[in-house]
Amino acid sequence: MHWDAAHYARLLAVTGGRQRIAADLRARGHRADEAERIATQVHRTKTALFAEHARSGSIPARPGVRTLVADLRRRGARIGVVTTGRREWAEPLVTHLIGDVARGIDVAVYGDDVTALKPDPRCYRLALRGLGMPASCVVAVEDSAPGLRAALGAGLVTVVVRSEPTAGHDVGGAALVRESFDGEPALDAELLGALLADGQRARRSSCRRSSA
Repeated sequence: MHWDAAHYARLLAVTGGRQRIAADLRARGHRADEAERIATQVHRTKTALFAEHARSGSIPARPGVRTLVADLRRRGARIGVVTTGRREWAEPLVTHLIGDVARGIDVAVYGDDVTALKPDPRCYRLALRGLGMPASCVVAVEDSAPGLRAALGAGLVTVVVRSEPTAGHDVGGAALVRESFDGEPALDAELLGALLADGQRARRSSCRRSSA
């Protein structure tokens, strides 16, 4: 099995590594039970290899990510991580990518923690419970259509920062779409706060129209 960048980008419509592998195997003609068996084996090996890679510290953060997180921490914002990745590899990756700031993360939800992955919104609902905050007070930053749908389904104002594999995703409904974390205007706590305020005003306006 070989995935080039274009094929992997198409497969990102399916969330979850094992689920992606199984879907690809079924598309290649494998029976459903056979696809699940092979996918489980391949994914177990892939997870172990990627976890080792993540712990090595050799995966670079996207430019601007650490700056954004550090700015949020300085301003006293609460921060959550919501990913469909398994804790075994995603936790060391998050710790490496965000650096020392990772110790200030308030809640983390991994693929192991929920029974349905994005675009199902329950991962975000679980994170909101962990943060002790209503959806109306939280901004999500996502990079894909399934992630956007999950965040919107939980009622969050959502910013999409595209990545190369998700460049073609339909991100309608996002409050803001960016191609990178750096650049102008700066993606910082002030901008996220302004987007959140806009979303809150839109909700109040919608409520007034509904009650009229």
